[in-house]
Amino acid sequence: MFGASLVRRLPWFQRPALALEQGPQGLFLLWAAHAGLLLAGAWLLYQRGVWAMLLQADPTGLTLVIVLLFAACTGWVGVRAWHLGRQREALLAWPAPWPAAGDTAVDAAALCPADGVAGRVGQTGAPIDRRWAHAYLEAVRQRGTDVGVARDLLTEASHGPHEMAWWFNGIQLKLGLLGKVIGFSVLALELGQMQSFDPSQSAQLLKSLTGGLGIALLTTMTGLAGNILLGLQLMRLDRHADALVADILALGERQRGG
Repeated sequence: MFGASLVRRLPWFQRPALALEQGPQGLFLLWAAHAGLLLAGAWLLYQRGVWAMLLQADPTGLTLVIVLLFAACTGWVGVRAWHLGRQREALLAWPAPWPAAGDTAVDAAALCPADGVAGRVGQTGAPIDRRWAHAYLEAVRQRGTDVGVARDLLTEASHGPHEMAWWFNGIQLKLGLLGKVIGFSVLALELGQMQSFDPSQSAQLLKSLTGGLGIALLTTMTGLAGNILLGLQLMRLDRHADALVADILALGERQRGG
């Protein structure tokens, strides 16, 4: 994916997490700031009439599809960032050290009931979802058991949903390339229908030829822009999930060693 390959070359995005992300809902706040900039840019483009120009110049509708797909994926990133923030809050509120087997000082069932919502509340005042950390730390607490399966489940829960988002990110680029193919096909058809060149009809001829070229350029530009901007969000989401899993694994090793 073009967006993923580009943002991986940026040193700032190779860092596991920013200091702000370590706090409750820090990642969501970063996403909200990014979404605010996108909305401000979209409003400026609307004021300049750019959106109307794009829709009129692309009769295939691929540009509109790419924009709507990008908006939907950006909204999903916000929901996912909020969910990861809840998991980070749950990890920060996790009792330490973990009680030994048979110790009733802390009731594990009360910390993580069957529905996956803790009895206590976090800093936001809402119940804390502890399913990720609880499942892994419970496996670690049971000495002599293989924690490999629990680690795999933890990785799937933290990164699994991101794979579909990356797929949609690639679809934006593919839709742009599809529009490019369609635009050049229209251009080739217009050239193939030319029987002779009439100087008096040159303006109409140029208008017909540039219509296909406009489709090719606009859809490709929109697909590339959406791919890069969404790739930035997804890369930051992956880095935060990596840091969250690393913190859970480190806590599990400390509990196991203790």
